[in-house]
Amino acid sequence: MTDARAGQEPAPALAAAAVAEASPAPVPATSRLPGSGVLLAAVGAIAFSGKAIIVKLGYRHGADAVTLLALRMLVALPWFLLLGAWAARRAPPLRRGDAGRIAALGFFGYYLASFLDFAGLAHITATLERLILYLTPTLVVLIGMLAFKRRVGRRQALALGVSYAGVLLAFGHDLQLGGGNIALGSALVFASALSYALYLVGSGELVARVGAVRLTAYASTVACGLCIGQFLLMRPLGALSLPPEVYWLSLLNGTVCTVLPVLAVMMAVARIGSGLAAQIGMIGPVSTIVLSLWLLGEPMGPWQIAGTVLVMAGVLVGSRQKA
Repeated sequence: MTDARAGQEPAPALAAAAVAEASPAPVPATSRLPGSGVLLAAVGAIAFSGKAIIVKLGYRHGADAVTLLALRMLVALPWFLLLGAWAARRAPPLRRGDAGRIAALGFFGYYLASFLDFAGLAHITATLERLILYLTPTLVVLIGMLAFKRRVGRRQALALGVSYAGVLLAFGHDLQLGGGNIALGSALVFASALSYALYLVGSGELVARVGAVRLTAYASTVACGLCIGQFLLMRPLGALSLPPEVYWLSLLNGTVCTVLPVLAVMMAVARIGSGLAAQIGMIGPVSTIVLSLWLLGEPMGPWQIAGTVLVMAGVLVGSRQKA
């Protein structure tokens, strides 16, 4: 359906960018796949999926989207700076105008997508959020079709239909339980996926020249500044008077759900290739379901399970088409 970058969550999506850069060739089907690579890819997918769980827990302790996002970015900022410095060691200097493009990509791909995602999570379950975000590859395809007149094959069209049918099933299940708030939250998360899809479409030429890891680090640094600045403009410093649990959760969100999966997926791609790493990444929705049931006690019905299966099947069909 599209490359491995689009199969991950919108923000910060570091591992997704690393996948695109780190593996130019697939692993031959006849070679023996290192077990460590499969394990690392699974760890990265599960760690990424924990973001929604941590945000939902933060809401239960009285924090809001603006504060949680600022705290997450504050924790992640030093790691983005280090990653950018590491990626730029032997890289050519940026061209004139690149800084403005990187700033725009940081706004859409990591700031806006993250804020809309966090805001949507205040109204919908973590499972529905994850399924909607998994529509990002389909949105990349649709943008290419509408903006660049790219043809969509029958297999891709089937993947699109199956994916959206799955989300509609899960949405209908949650709508019966939550009413209008579910519609609002779903719209916000869908807008988040669309914002990140625009980033993917707009970053193609720049990724090839600047490098995916370097671009991601720079754009994420821009997003960190925007998220922290948004908090300073919209909230008094007294808003930081929060229970200690919120700070522990933010520390986990910025490290275990951001830095750890980045490194895990980068090492996994080096061992098994980007294609297989993306396929293993489909464990994300399943892990979200398990974590939401275990830690959040969110309701799970047969329609939501069926929707999850359909979304995963659609993404699988699309990714095999790309391969």
